[in-house]
Amino acid sequence: MQNSKYLVASERDLEWGLTVSTVGHEIIESGEAYPTRGHAYGYYFYVDKGRTLDEYQLLYNPAGEGVFKSASVPETLIKPGDMFLLFPGEWHTYYPLDDKGWESYWIGFKGKNIDDRVRAGFLSKEKPIYHVGFSHEIQQLYQEAYRTALEEAPYAQQTMAGIVNHLIGLMYSLERNNELNRTSHAQVDIINRAQKLIRESLEKNLTIQDISQGLGLSYSSFRKLFKEITGIAPATYQHDLRLQRAKELLSATNESIKEIAYRLNFESPDYFSSKFKAKTGMKPSEFRAMNR
Repeated sequence: MQNSKYLVASERDLEWGLTVSTVGHEIIESGEAYPTRGHAYGYYFYVDKGRTLDEYQLLYNPAGEGVFKSASVPETLIKPGDMFLLFPGEWHTYYPLDDKGWESYWIGFKGKNIDDRVRAGFLSKEKPIYHVGFSHEIQQLYQEAYRTALEEAPYAQQTMAGIVNHLIGLMYSLERNNELNRTSHAQVDIINRAQKLIRESLEKNLTIQDISQGLGLSYSSFRKLFKEITGIAPATYQHDLRLQRAKELLSATNESIKEIAYRLNFESPDYFSSKFKAKTGMKPSEFRAMNR
């Protein structure tokens, strides 16, 4: 059983940065032929030949099992609770196991917003499968997108773009949290302690090497673990917190830029100013003038 809707986007919709082209749901019983008929031209494919789309598609399989394969990923088992992302220009094929069948939701989309996340490394052709588990919230979002597509009310594209962003954010955070749950509590505790030390020592000459040594880890091991859990390198975390503290001091005190630079352990006022501008787009003096 398949229900799907295909949509068009106006030139104005395209300027929003994300548009939706298709949304649907199907249940394939064990032994049932796949793919089902009824897909628009360019979407239907033969399992043995696969296909290449000019858009992204995000699929969620709450039940059943199947197989996914792409130009970047070898044949991989899709389990209940898996989501997988198809990329434009990337050959792929997928299908339910004959003795299992599956239930599948999908939504197709394109736009600069998603392209930017791919360029930033949040989404990757080499890692298109996300193990999020069963999620009633994800199912509801797909169902809401389908209802919105059927109604085709004014500005439906913007509503569905919001749903796509919600789905991707939920998918990313669910898998990341599942990964953290597999990380030992001792390791998470080490990084929590490290973050606290960094926050409390912004005005002290405490290096990341000092912190890793104090926690009983080599610098390389500490850096790897910190980035694995937080998504950011410890030195970057410390640097960004110091710049945030600099904003507070520039706004709330009369200390000179030189005093603030040395107070926060920057090498020199010039170095501080260059890093501040790189982060905020303005010089410390310009920031102070705007926030006093």
